[in-house]
Formats: sequence, structure tokens, C-alpha cells
Amino acid sequence: MLNNKSILVTGGTGSFGRTFVREVLKRYPGVKRLVVFSRDELKQFEMAQEFSVNHYPAMRYFIGDVRDRNRLRRALHGIDTVVHAAALKQVPAAEYNPMEFIHTNILGAENLVEACMDVGIKRVVALSTDKAAAPINLYGATKLCSDKLIVAANGYSGSCEIKFSVVRYGNVMGSRGSVIPFFMEKAKSGVLPITDPEMTRFNITLQEGVEMVFWAIENMLGGEIFVPKIPSYRIMDVAEAIAPSCRKEIVGIRPGEKLHEEMITESDSFSTVDIGKYYAILPASGRLGVAQYSRHLPLEKVPAGFSFNSGKNKDFLTVEQLRDLIRKHVCPGFDPV
Repeated sequence: MLNNKSILVTGGTGSFGRTFVREVLKRYPGVKRLVVFSRDELKQFEMAQEFSVNHYPAMRYFIGDVRDRNRLRRALHGIDTVVHAAALKQVPAAEYNPMEFIHTNILGAENLVEACMDVGIKRVVALSTDKAAAPINLYGATKLCSDKLIVAANGYSGSCEIKFSVVRYGNVMGSRGSVIPFFMEKAKSGVLPITDPEMTRFNITLQEGVEMVFWAIENMLGGEIFVPKIPSYRIMDVAEAIAPSCRKEIVGIRPGEKLHEEMITESDSFSTVDIGKYYAILPASGRLGVAQYSRHLPLEKVPAGFSFNSGKNKDFLTVEQLRDLIRKHVCPGFDPV
């Protein structure tokens, strides 16, 4: 699929980007070029120690910002496929720095869309978040707007042979700033801060996220928002899995947080199809309808009023399952405190 192709990953030094690059190099030894595009020279230097150009001739490191369309356009020359992972992501930071999130998450997506059309990219897969579904915080709102821009780009790309799709998923286990490494650090103090004991979240591993992006690159028609069928966890179960002996201190929900997250709203149900391992929210414009999509993949229309909510999910991780996942994906020698 990606052999003899050139791929660029925006935000390529992040948790997803590093894992994606590692998997591309392992699975597709014939990849032509693999470009990491990001704005942090230190992270690029550190990443180059693991994926050096000397050992991996396809690797390229390109310092730039998605806010800079000209720099994007330069980096995209000769590229076939783009994975757009660059974003500002911290919910509290967005509430206090709204314009910064708008410039990166919304205007950055616009710049990417326009630059990709300008230089003849073939496929673009953008990463999204559960917080983009019925958003109540600025971060989620910027990602919803970004998703809309990516989906809409399929309708005004003209004669360009380009496809844009979105992959939307929940909390990535063990990623920087996520709850599990946060709790593991806080456990050293003997106290775990709990926002709300009823809180739930979706859970996906980095590997599962990468697999989903590979699948999307291969199967996308353009205009879909792909959603994985993943389990939820209860925040109190995460606390119990990591530090059963620690005191739990209820600190209250932070500005912009939800008690439960959702990835498919009831309003989305009218254009959502079940395609097996994933759901696909088809564009509301009708450009890509259920009848057309059924000729591409086996599918089942979800019932009207369907939603995919972390609190109402049928699949919840147990404390022991959480511990096993932590040992496998976050900290191999992990023992509860």
C-alpha cells in the first residue's frame, strides 16, 4: 500500500507520529520518502536518534508549522499521502488561549487543505478526537471545525484527484498528558486527584490508532469520519488499577470537561453506517451516500437516534484489563501502588 510512496506526517514527533513512523518503516521497507513535519527542533533531533537518515534512507525531517501555508506547500512537493496529526490539544489551555488553538487547529487545517490541492496530494487522513462530537470546550470546537473543513474539501477540490477523510477516536492510552501517566506520577505523592467519580472515557491504544489510519488510507472514498468500536473505562477503575492504596481526592471537573464523551451523536445517526470494525459518518451533503458506500464496503445502517457515548458503551474495561493494558502499552514492569 505505501511501498514506493511518499508520506508526510504533520505533528510527526508526537506520540502518534513516532508510532506511525515506526510501523511504516517496519511494514513498508520500500517506502520512498517518510517526512516528519513539525515545529520542535529538539523533538526532531531526539526522534532522529531512533530513526536516523543513515539507517532509514527514506526518512526526512522538516521543521515547519501548519500555520505557514508556504512552508507546508514546500514540504508537500512530491508527497502522495498526508497524515495530519498536528494540533494543540490540552482542554484547559484552549480555554485560556483560544486564538492560539484557532490558528493551529482551524487555520492550520485550512492551510493543509489548500496546500495539498495546490501540489497534487492523493490522500489525506486527518486525526480527530471524541471531543469534536457535540463540543462544549474550545478545543473540541476547533477540532469539529477542522473535521468539517477536511470533509468539505472533497466537494471543492475540482479536478484534483484527491481524497480527504477523518479518523476520530478517544483517549490514547499512555500518550503524553493523558490520565494514566498522570496518575502514575501522582501516585508517588499518595494522593490521586479525581475530577468526578462518575466520569468515563473511551480508550484506544496507540497501536490501534495507527492500525485505523492504515486502514483508512487503504479504504477511504473521501468525506468519511471513521470511528472505531472501542471500550470505555471509568475513572475510578483507572485509579484502582494504578494506585489502590492511594487516597482519592475529588477536585471537580475542569473548565470545558464533560462527564462522558461521545464520538457519534444522535444527530449523526442519520448518516452513520456500521462497517464492521468501525463506524463511518458519511458527509451530510449527500455527496457520498449510503447506497454508494454500500458498493464499496459491506455495511449496516445504524438506527435513528443511535449514539456512541463513553458512559452508555456496552464494553467497559475492568480493573485487571486496565492493568494488563498498562503493562503492555505503557509500562512493562508496572505494579499497582
